[in-house]
Amino acid sequence: MVENVFVSLHPLAQHKLTLLRRAETEPKKFREVISELAMMLVYEATRDLATQPTLITTPLTTTQGVVMAEKVGLVPILRAGLGMVEGAWKLLPQAEVWHLGLYRDEHTLKPVSYYNKLPVAPTVELCLVLDPMLATGGSAIAAVDVLKRWGVTRIKFVGLLAAPEGIAALHDAHPDVAVHVAGVDERLTGPGDAFPSGFIWPGLGDAGDRQFGTA
Repeated sequence: MVENVFVSLHPLAQHKLTLLRRAETEPKKFREVISELAMMLVYEATRDLATQPTLITTPLTTTQGVVMAEKVGLVPILRAGLGMVEGAWKLLPQAEVWHLGLYRDEHTLKPVSYYNKLPVAPTVELCLVLDPMLATGGSAIAAVDVLKRWGVTRIKFVGLLAAPEGIAALHDAHPDVAVHVAGVDERLTGPGDAFPSGFIWPGLGDAGDRQFGTA
């Protein structure tokens, strides 16, 4: 296992990833499964959230409990990351959501920023960058760059699939950012493949197109 990369080997996570890989999975089902898998991965990514003690009253007596002591921000990278928000929100209904618009230039494979509505100063202690695919790593790196300039010090990447090239690029740029995914695939497609370059192989195709029915 690569340092700071966490792959969920839970049977349910692997089953849901298989459903997403299938070419015949229609957009409605694809969206549902992305939400479910995102919930599982966010659960794993938030194991180290700080808590603080609190005294509560049960139907029988009073006892000690805990409540979250940190605010969490969900940062979906538009547009594909939108499908992961609902699942994450089910676990973290109090989380703030900040959208970053980044797309990958098909020729250069470099990220292009087109939307950023972060407030002036950070309002959360932990940011979870949500993007189904960690392919070249360009969009993830650009998102983390933005968040660090914003002033956030704790950032994690949560996705469905990663390529070794994307993990290496993200860790070279930001070794402190943990990566939580359901699978790490073989490689990225290149000039010798019969498919466009920069896609995760064997992958699941374009997660944005498959969610929104625009493939």
